Amino acid sequence: MVVDSRYQKVAEGKSRLSALIFTQALIQILESAILFLFTPKGEPLDRFYVSSSVICYVSLLIGELGRKRSRSTLLKLYLFGSSIAAVISVAFLIKSEKLYELIEGLSKWETSMIKIFKVAAVLLGVVVQIFTIVVTSSLMRNMAPPKRAS
Repeated sequence: MVVDSRYQKVAEGKSRLSALIFTQALIQILESAILFLFTPKGEPLDRFYVSSSVICYVSLLIGELGRKRSRSTLLKLYLFGSSIAAVISVAFLIKSEKLYELIEGLSKWETSMIKIFKVAAVLLGVVVQIFTIVVTSSLMRNMAPPKRAS
């Protein structure tokens, strides 16, 4: 039986997106663990960071539903939500950590390890988000019905 190449591309895109969603979930769990484990007792959690985490978790669920059911509307909502979460994470990082102070203070390795992990997790999340945008856009383009030539 011959399968149209477009359907093969959709299947490949779905498997790539599955791996990216899993990677985003792992990164989000890492970021949440850093937030909860290294926040001093009695100090409140930052609302921006918590809202970014909630938005990302919800968008990951929506993305997984969109991937499994091949719904481009859910995939668009996933892209929007996960991109907003990534922007909020970067804004939180810039607001809370002075990056140039972190770079200058690398001589105090033990005290800045937590800050370095925060920066690395957010930057890794942004890189994965860029790949996710490319893969999801390609998947939605391949899921669309073919254009008929008139």
